Amino acid sequence: MATARTKGFTAEEQAAMKERARELKAEAKAGKLKADGEAELLAKVAEMPAAEQQMARRVHAIVTTTAPTLTPKTWYGMPAYARDGKVVLFFQGASKFGSRYSTLGFNDMAKLDDGAMWATAYALTAITPEVEKKITALVKKAMRNPGSNLQ
Repeated sequence: MATARTKGFTAEEQAAMKERARELKAEAKAGKLKADGEAELLAKVAEMPAAEQQMARRVHAIVTTTAPTLTPKTWYGMPAYARDGKVVLFFQGASKFGSRYSTLGFNDMAKLDDGAMWATAYALTAITPEVEKKITALVKKAMRNPGSNLQ
């Protein structure tokens, strides 16, 4: 919701929207391979600041090991993993929008439903062995949740 002080989208938001438009055009090309999406994802990770690169690489390793059926891709210029073209989860580096922390987010395809309210995004400042276990558990839950269309 815009306020009187808001002039519109920030430069970072505009850049992310342009990246998403480019991604959609690339995906529309027939025969886009999983390897193409992974190469693009890893190229975007290589552009991140060192600490974010490290986290994004760990997330990538966890997801590709835990959920190998998900397709790596970029989404608004950030690493993401999709099923049937729909993003299930994504990593957003803190520097993307000048945030205090990076984010690991899950879209509704993950169906992490737990009662009337549940988390769909998690702040990341580092990936410790404990955090890695939590990420692995979330990815597994997203993949085995009954009715999630991810089986």
